[in-house]
Amino acid sequence: MSGTIIAALKRKAKGLNKRIIFPEGSDERIILAAEMARKERIARPILVGKENEIRATVEKLGLNPAGFEIIEPSKSRKLAKYASLYSKISKMPIRTATLIAQQPIFYSALALKSGDADGMLGGAVYTSGEFESVCMTVIGLRKGVSIPSSFFIMEIPGYKGGEGGALLYADASVSPNPRPGCLATIAVTTGQSAKELLGWKPRIAMLSFSTKGSATHPDVEKVIQATEIAKKMAKGTGISIDGELQADAALVMSTAKKKIKGDIGEVAGRANILIFPDLDAGNIAYKLTQILAGANAYGPILQGFSKPLSDLSRGATPEDIAGAIAIIALMAKR
Repeated sequence: MSGTIIAALKRKAKGLNKRIIFPEGSDERIILAAEMARKERIARPILVGKENEIRATVEKLGLNPAGFEIIEPSKSRKLAKYASLYSKISKMPIRTATLIAQQPIFYSALALKSGDADGMLGGAVYTSGEFESVCMTVIGLRKGVSIPSSFFIMEIPGYKGGEGGALLYADASVSPNPRPGCLATIAVTTGQSAKELLGWKPRIAMLSFSTKGSATHPDVEKVIQATEIAKKMAKGTGISIDGELQADAALVMSTAKKKIKGDIGEVAGRANILIFPDLDAGNIAYKLTQILAGANAYGPILQGFSKPLSDLSRGATPEDIAGAIAIIALMAKR
C-alpha cells in the first residue's frame, strides 16, 4: 500500500541515508523494507540478530548481504561500551548488563542512545509492550515531555475531510488511560508532530461521547479538563484545539453546526487530528478504520522520546515498514 502522503514523505526522505537500526534483523518483512529504503538512499540499514540467520534470509530473498550492515551483538566490538552504558542506566552489575546488552532489542536501543544510529524501528516481532518498555528504559523522554505517546497517519480512500483525506489518530498504542494533564500533553505533542513532519496546521479534536456538555460523566469531565490544559499549553504555537467533541461533530460540518450553539470555532467539523480519551477508543478506532474503510494506517510512530522511534504493527507489510522508515528518517533529520 502506498498512499499519497507516504509517497510525498518518501520523496522528502530520499537521499538522507540515515542510519536506521532494526532489532528484528532476520524478519523477511524488515529486510525487504530495508532494501527498499536502501535503494532510495533513505536509510543505511543496520540489521541486528544472529548473523548466519540474517545472511541466510537475505540470500533466500535474492538480495546481496553486502547491502546491509549486519551485527550480532555477542560478537560486536561495541558490546562492552553498550554494556557499560546500560550498567549506568540500570544500576546493574556490568556482568548482568553485558548479558542484557546482547539481546538485539537492548543492543539496538543502546546503539541509538549512543548516537551510533539515527533511528530505530521494531515491533514486527516484539510486542508493543516489550518494545516500548525498552525504549522508556534506555532512550527516555524528551525534555519537557511527561508521557510517551504515539500517532497513526490514517489515509482513508474516498474521504474528503481532514487533510487531503488523511487524519492523525492519537494515542492508539502507548498510554492506556491518561489523566487530563497527560491527555493534554498527547494532544499538543501530536500537533507538533503534524506541523514538523507533515507541514499541517493542526486542528485537534478532543474526542468524547459528549459534545459541549450534551452528557455528564467523569469520563467527559476528564476530556473537558484536558482540553483546557491543552489550550493553555498550545497558546502561541498555531495549534488549534477544541473539545469535548463527538466524532461526528469533529468531522462533519453540518453535524457540528447542529450540535454546537453559536460559533463553532476552527476545529469542529474540520478536524485533522483526533485525540482519543483512552487506548481502548484509539486502538479500536484505528483498526476499524483500517478494516472497514480500507484505510492505510502508518504507525504507530512513537513521540515524546528523545530519539526517533517507530513501534511497528506485527501485521505490518514490507510496504508499511518502508513508509515508517521514511518517517523515522525525516524525524532524525529534524
